[in-house]
Amino acid sequence: MQNTIDWRRFAEIVRSASKIILTIHHRPDGDCVGSAVAMRQILLQLGKDVRIMTPHKTPPTLTFLDPNQYCTALEDMTDEDIRWMQSADLFFVLDTSSWAQLGEMATPFRESSAKKIVLDHHIKGDDIGAVRFIDPNAEATGALVVQAADALGMPLTAEIAQSAFVALAADTGWFRFSSVTPETFRTAAKLVEGGTQPDVMYREMYEQESLGRIRLIGRTLSKTETYSDGHFLLTWIRLEDFEAAGARSSDSEDIINMLLQVRGSKMAVLISELKDKTFKISFRSRCAVDCSVLAAQFGGGGHKKAAGASLSLPFEQTKQTIVEAVMKALEENEKLPSA
Repeated sequence: MQNTIDWRRFAEIVRSASKIILTIHHRPDGDCVGSAVAMRQILLQLGKDVRIMTPHKTPPTLTFLDPNQYCTALEDMTDEDIRWMQSADLFFVLDTSSWAQLGEMATPFRESSAKKIVLDHHIKGDDIGAVRFIDPNAEATGALVVQAADALGMPLTAEIAQSAFVALAADTGWFRFSSVTPETFRTAAKLVEGGTQPDVMYREMYEQESLGRIRLIGRTLSKTETYSDGHFLLTWIRLEDFEAAGARSSDSEDIINMLLQVRGSKMAVLISELKDKTFKISFRSRCAVDCSVLAAQFGGGGHKKAAGASLSLPFEQTKQTIVEAVMKALEENEKLPSA
């Protein structure tokens, strides 16, 4: 795989900084949390003063990565945290270069006089005034963190290996997505050699479900609608579904991928209602339709096989708008029937 990142320049910028803020996207997932925790450890080895400051709290399903609570959500920051953030000389964003995905961290990021960099693997993004270290060929930001450790000459400790492994596994669907390459497994092997235990990580990631999540999965899948002779599946989660199931917003993670387990499915969409009454749209594809192009129509972005966006329309209008867009994409790219 061709290296698209200037790691020498990356190392120069990081080594020249002394106080470094790490931040990630809102609605954090395994890749961004694992990448941030691993990068923190790498930077500590370099003798840097580093803190992870995030737009949202770490989901309960990922707190095993951060048992000492090094990730501080903006809502939990003290006056001392704010002063420290204002005095940092490097603002380091992981796993996004989108203003929207920075959430409430976008304001302190804009206002900071620190040098700014991004380490990411997403194709789409904004010009957020940062030096961009982006490799769209990378399967996860966690894989880039491993490369960053090598560029900085830092060994992979057990803690780094564990967090980076979770990041890698999370964004590849436990190594089952089409983004997986031989290099993915070579990276995973390095992390196992570094001390991570895949069986323990799998148990932490996928076998710690709450009863609320199981109930939410049932409610969500029971509403699934099919289009285009079953090639396109769509379902949704409203705020009342979370309440009725006794589930958290983070419990919706990965439900969309269950739709692609249906025989003959090519496209899947999950519409999730957020607390502000807007709707998060998740797209998944295992056909010629490019999810990042679909998401871009609605101000979102992501990858060819997985992307997301948001809409502020009423639910029925949101649903109709998304169905029409996906059906058009299927007709144009797959020549599938419109009904």
